[in-house]
Amino acid sequence: MDTRQWRDTIAAAQAGDRHALDDLVAGWLPLVYNIVGRALNGHADVDDVVQETMLRAVDNLGALRDPDSFRSWLVAIAMRQIRDRARRRTAPAPLAEATASDAADFAELTVLRLQLEGQRREVAEAVRWLDDEDRQLLSLWWLEVAGELTRRDLAAAAGISRQHAAVRVQRLKERVETARGIVRALDGACPDLRELTGRWNGRPDSVWRKRLARHIRGCGYCGDTREAVVPAERLLVGIALVPLPVGFTLSLAFGGKTAAAAAGAASVGWSAKAMAALTQPFVAVTAGATIVAGGAYVVTQAPDSPPPRVVASPTAASTARPPVTISPSATPSLSPSPTPKKVDLYGTVVDTVDRAPDPDARPAALPHRPESGITSTWGAKAVMQHRGETVTLSGQGYVLVRWQIAPQDRPGGLTMPTWTGLKGRLFHVASGGGRRMDDATGPDTTGMGGPDTGYTVLPNGTQQMWQNEYFYLDGSVDLTVNERGASYGLTVFPSSWEAADKDVNYGPPQGAIRYGLVRDNGKDTAPVPQYVTRESPADPATVAQRSRV
Repeated sequence: MDTRQWRDTIAAAQAGDRHALDDLVAGWLPLVYNIVGRALNGHADVDDVVQETMLRAVDNLGALRDPDSFRSWLVAIAMRQIRDRARRRTAPAPLAEATASDAADFAELTVLRLQLEGQRREVAEAVRWLDDEDRQLLSLWWLEVAGELTRRDLAAAAGISRQHAAVRVQRLKERVETARGIVRALDGACPDLRELTGRWNGRPDSVWRKRLARHIRGCGYCGDTREAVVPAERLLVGIALVPLPVGFTLSLAFGGKTAAAAAGAASVGWSAKAMAALTQPFVAVTAGATIVAGGAYVVTQAPDSPPPRVVASPTAASTARPPVTISPSATPSLSPSPTPKKVDLYGTVVDTVDRAPDPDARPAALPHRPESGITSTWGAKAVMQHRGETVTLSGQGYVLVRWQIAPQDRPGGLTMPTWTGLKGRLFHVASGGGRRMDDATGPDTTGMGGPDTGYTVLPNGTQQMWQNEYFYLDGSVDLTVNERGASYGLTVFPSSWEAADKDVNYGPPQGAIRYGLVRDNGKDTAPVPQYVTRESPADPATVAQRSRV
């Protein structure tokens, strides 16, 4: 993002041109949002810190003497606000603070909105395993590698010399690679790692980072990657900025000050003309966003529109467009809600109990349904181990549900998990993971138990699950663990067609014992989960086995 392209826009905004200010805010807000979002990993404070950063930038724009230094000046303001926010906290927050309660953290948003896959996805998800200070530096280094910042900008924003910046970045790279190893290992199928994480709540923290890193260093399975690991800086080159989320609001109304009070800001270098322009009601439409009366910036992209790909930051020429003025009393309106449509039944071919495929039997081809991405209320991984734990999944794409049967904890009758509150459509498309849960694990044991531990028993007529079960969702649904007898857990991942197809077609290196099973016929008659309903019962365990949706 070259500041020189913005020289005239910055100068016009300093002189009080409200349209130039509109262009300036629209052009640079995504950069600030990415820095703050990645530094805080999507914490609820992100909007407040972005708000304060842009407010301070607008408030002090008249004091900027060199327009060419605008980028480093703006980034430095953002980093000061991030550090101020950390100092204001009364107690240190755990590493997982950003993911503990948010529907979608910034790592997940990066993966979904930029459609990252493979090792690029690893780097994005590794952010969760970094400490606050490392995330702050990563937010700058990521944009430096992507071509949005220079090393001079990074050093200035961090308040250190370029030499010191080089040392800190090198240390950061090492920590990122460790975090990538953790992400990669958790996506694998190491039995020792599954046992180690059996009671982990799925939220990254420093204790589990050390445990997992120690396991990986001593584990031949987790440490043996199947592909060459590409350095993070090569993966991040040219990655676009994450677009602003729909509904993001930024107020430039100077904290609700009146025009008279705001005009007092002229003492820091702004002209009375600039202050008057800012406090006049107006609407200017730019770049998929709106600055509305009172100075509120609202992203107005329709929720069902394809996500924008911000390949490069806009230039002054690309963002300047004629303003649209409306009366002060007018307010922005959302598109009218669509008229509710009758939901037709689909997927009436429900799974029935089937026998296991023969060893080495290859699966059928897996149809490729449209996928724009799935969001989860637990982030990239929901580890649900206790009765009543629920994850809400939304979007269009594939979901992996990994089973963990634990007869050694508590055998007996298993109460199946249920899919409730379905809006849209849900299919059961494939089974994988290299084994069914009733496959032999020893001379007289299976994944469902043995004579020494006892057996986990399914309800009559329930489909035997595989280690990995894949579903396709177009809408939203809740998945609930109903553990009331036999002990079990579920790990739920937003996934992809590519991952599902690879899973069902991948056999162990020593020769395939079990490939996967494709259930999807690509049509609306494809199987649906046995325990699914559009209702939201008070007790999800009461969902009928053969619900029709």
